[in-house]
Amino acid sequence: MSSPSTTSLKDLFLNGIIKENTIFKLALSLCPSIAVTNNLKNGIFMGLAVLFVQTMVNLTISLMRKIIQPKVRLPIFMLVISGWVTITQMMMAAFVPDVYAKVGLYIALIVAFASILARAEMFASKNSIVPSMVDGLGMGVGFLFALTVISFFRELVGKGTLTVPTGLATQHVFTFINTKPVLIMVLPAGGFLAVGILMALFNWIDARYMKKTAHASH
Repeated sequence: MSSPSTTSLKDLFLNGIIKENTIFKLALSLCPSIAVTNNLKNGIFMGLAVLFVQTMVNLTISLMRKIIQPKVRLPIFMLVISGWVTITQMMMAAFVPDVYAKVGLYIALIVAFASILARAEMFASKNSIVPSMVDGLGMGVGFLFALTVISFFRELVGKGTLTVPTGLATQHVFTFINTKPVLIMVLPAGGFLAVGILMALFNWIDARYMKKTAHASH
């Protein structure tokens, strides 16, 4: 099997960030995008956890693809996902216990993320290691990007602050004095509103870019 070109790997990586963004395009795994994104620090660490699990699951499934029996592939996929989620939970509990105390429940729910199981089934189980890793990285970075943007918007508008991780267990808060927080943005209703607004904005920008690219090609 020939090695994938740099261009195809780049397109594969960007696919997970733009064309098939888990939240903004596919509207999957919305539970954490609502529950943990009222704080930038929590949103970033949740995104990093998904990035790690997505990449490692793709890598593992790709390595095992030739020995997995098709009839039991889904239970094996779920076992692999739960294993990497458990490792992620243990690492977060050890290194960022303050964050884990707030988002630990949602870290456990990564096991049930449709996006991770779907990439294992549709891509990693059918492709070699390098493309599978790149696909996992792209999907994970896309999820991290979405959670970072949502949590940035919600905390800034809803609290007038930005909680930025500066170390494994530290934070630095920037307070914007001349702003009046819109408190609903840190509540669940505000989460749905923020996701809807940012999803519409993301898709509008993507549509404009695609239209511009199409015109340029002609």
